[in-house]
Amino acid sequence: MVPTGPERTYRPAAASAYPRVRAPPLYRPRRDVACFFREFAMSVLDVAVTREACQPLPVLGRDVRVPLVTGGEVTYAALDYAASAPALQRVWDDVAGYAPYYGSVHRGAGYLSQLSTDLFEQSRRTVAEFLGCRPDDQVVFTRSTTDSLNLLAAVVPVTTQVFVFVTEHHASLLPWRGHDVTYLAAPGSPGEAVATLERALAARDPHGDALVCVTGASNVTGELWPVRQLAAAAHAHGARIVLDAAQLAPHHPVDITALDVDYVAFSGHKLYAPFGSGVLAGRPDWLSAAEPYLAGGGASRTVARRADGGIDVEWHTDAARHEAGSPNVIGAYAIASACRALTEAGFDALVAREQQLVDRVLTGLAAVEGVTVLSLFGPGSARVGVISFVVEGWNSSHLAAALSAEYGIGVRDGLFCAHPLVRTLLGGAPDEPAECGAPDTVPGERPLNAVRVSFGAGTPDEHVERFLGAVAELVRDGAKWEYRTEDGRCVAAG
Repeated sequence: MVPTGPERTYRPAAASAYPRVRAPPLYRPRRDVACFFREFAMSVLDVAVTREACQPLPVLGRDVRVPLVTGGEVTYAALDYAASAPALQRVWDDVAGYAPYYGSVHRGAGYLSQLSTDLFEQSRRTVAEFLGCRPDDQVVFTRSTTDSLNLLAAVVPVTTQVFVFVTEHHASLLPWRGHDVTYLAAPGSPGEAVATLERALAARDPHGDALVCVTGASNVTGELWPVRQLAAAAHAHGARIVLDAAQLAPHHPVDITALDVDYVAFSGHKLYAPFGSGVLAGRPDWLSAAEPYLAGGGASRTVARRADGGIDVEWHTDAARHEAGSPNVIGAYAIASACRALTEAGFDALVAREQQLVDRVLTGLAAVEGVTVLSLFGPGSARVGVISFVVEGWNSSHLAAALSAEYGIGVRDGLFCAHPLVRTLLGGAPDEPAECGAPDTVPGERPLNAVRVSFGAGTPDEHVERFLGAVAELVRDGAKWEYRTEDGRCVAAG
């Protein structure tokens, strides 16, 4: 499939609805090669999208069929987007189009190295545009949201006071443990969240640095947090704020300038882009002043031997300072492709369609006896396509296992890496011991776990209807199969 001449055109093996990628000539004169690299980068990235806005975006795996324990096969219904969303077909095709030209970035004299460098840096600019970054903001490519927040925790001044709600995902909750941390109680409404933060910030030492860490949308309830108001409260008290946009960016536009946040972190694998990539974007001063997140090639500008036998190093002051080693070029390119695809599809249309799915799921679950939808802010709160619930008389792990084994529907169960929040929502104490998986419980005891259904731009209406029908049937008739706990997971027996 690799082109063999200057006029050949490369097409991915899978059928694509997008224009072909023109293969670059095998050689061009040095004087125009840089211009050509930029043109090729834009030809791959700038792809027009012509599809009905009301339809789900094409994703990989949409036609995969899976076996049922009761016999036969069905098309798999992927409803676990909050963990990892399926890759957009657009992203996969773009990556396949670039793959033959993949090379090591930065400082390479070879044709493919220079082309890959141009695509890598163009991807950085595309992400900055997607996030509405300020002119001096840095965009650092990482492995994930978790990696991004750990990077930020590593570069903030050591005396920084950190404020974080206990309702956060562990990726937002745990990286700050080496700092002076104030854990804020779970709020009962968006307004209470702002008031709680304002009280805590008013009581802090005003002479030191401070940082607030908050999610944009809960990975458990899907509820939207009042980010702009929290940012205003933080800045009014001389603090900075970082937005965990892992669950927000795939569902809503994220504008770092309009929201007035200082940093944004998100993951590619939740944004319909695979390959283990993430982003930390934001103000450059802390990033440029701190020691590199990883020491090694790429992060260093110069390295020299001292007269006393030691080593002196001068580090880069831009994003490269925290991107030591060979970067994940394909991952960065995949994120950029996803950013452009979502932007071109139109967030207004995507949000409107997803809200219809949210309303349908909430209405459908409300009609099933014994179902309780989990909510921190109460009924009617705005949310993205992430909904967790429990069913009276059911261990959530058993219900999730039956949905998979008997109906071919993939959801998630457990505590969703937000243990204090789920325990609070289920009526337990935030510090009550509990583990993910399928804990055995005595009759009448309510297990501390839940089922989470999540969906997005690639979800067909039919998958939502199948899910609602399956939940209603299981609650009414019970499971058709027997299940057992194995290595902490509930699985079909036999």
